[in-house]
Amino acid sequence: MRFEPTPEYKVFPQLGERPLKPYQAAVAGAIATQPLIDELDPDAVVVDILTVAASLAAQRSGRRWVTLVPHVLPVHERGRPPYSTGARLPRTPIGARLWELATPLLRRGEERGRRELNGARERAGLEPLAYTHGGISHQLTLIATFPQLEYPRSGWEPYMRVTGPLLWEQPYEEVELPPGDGPLVLVAPSTSQDPDGRVLRAALEGLADEPVRVIATTNHRGGGERPAVPPNARLVDWLSYARTMPRCDLVVCHAGHGTVCRALASGVPLVACPAEGDMAENAARVAWAGAGVSLPRRLATARGIRLATRRVLADPSYAERARDLAEWAERFDGRSLAADQLERFVAA
Repeated sequence: MRFEPTPEYKVFPQLGERPLKPYQAAVAGAIATQPLIDELDPDAVVVDILTVAASLAAQRSGRRWVTLVPHVLPVHERGRPPYSTGARLPRTPIGARLWELATPLLRRGEERGRRELNGARERAGLEPLAYTHGGISHQLTLIATFPQLEYPRSGWEPYMRVTGPLLWEQPYEEVELPPGDGPLVLVAPSTSQDPDGRVLRAALEGLADEPVRVIATTNHRGGGERPAVPPNARLVDWLSYARTMPRCDLVVCHAGHGTVCRALASGVPLVACPAEGDMAENAARVAWAGAGVSLPRRLATARGIRLATRRVLADPSYAERARDLAEWAERFDGRSLAADQLERFVAA
């Protein structure tokens, strides 16, 4: 395995500098990356769904390319809520019809994205695309999530493969858990959102007098003074989810996709308190799958987290559903499935 640095471009304004627009940066990155691809001479190039420059570089080099989607598929389908809104799948035809009313607006947004991407493709010397979501390869797209978190679709394209999550984490030693034999709750806030530790503080406060044990992590986030730690809790700066989650009865988190999938692969239900990005979507999928509850930002208070925790711990169906997903993950390893799909693609 060999690593090379990616080209860096200023896309955020800084004093005395004029930043590039995102697609300008993507074109510059594609042109700078193509010589590396040509030198390596790969049989396939695998790119994250967000790395437009890499996909353009692969196509400029004439290589076959694969998209890796490290979360649920963001492609919209009629009668469904827009991706990342956090809205649940409609339960009735009337609900689906109401969501269909938003389709024209979504289509306009997708068409605008197609035009902007085609403008970048033209500057990169590539042909325009006639379809939207041009950042997704029509040769092979690997969707690295639990199939149980994917809403049913009218039809999956033949190039789409749901592999299961691709789980990895940096090794870390064991941490001491709170004493006792009460249910163990892990509070695992996002490493990128909630810099003030709002959910962490709310969880420690809300669970202070509950008959549970709490292990919480700051994930090396600042946010000023450390929160008060009640007698039934321990607060650490970092821990291994892979080592700790299998020993837990519940995970309270912001619903980042990696944390969600690690918890479900460990057979642990969730209280999902989404912050930004795709977290609301992930939380909605967890609730829809019956593996936890979604707690909107306005309800992610000490009282809200306390009541949600009581609900999940009192209803064994949440833990049973999480264990179902863990059993699936034991039978179907996402890393092996994705590697097998890629090897077949290269050999074809």
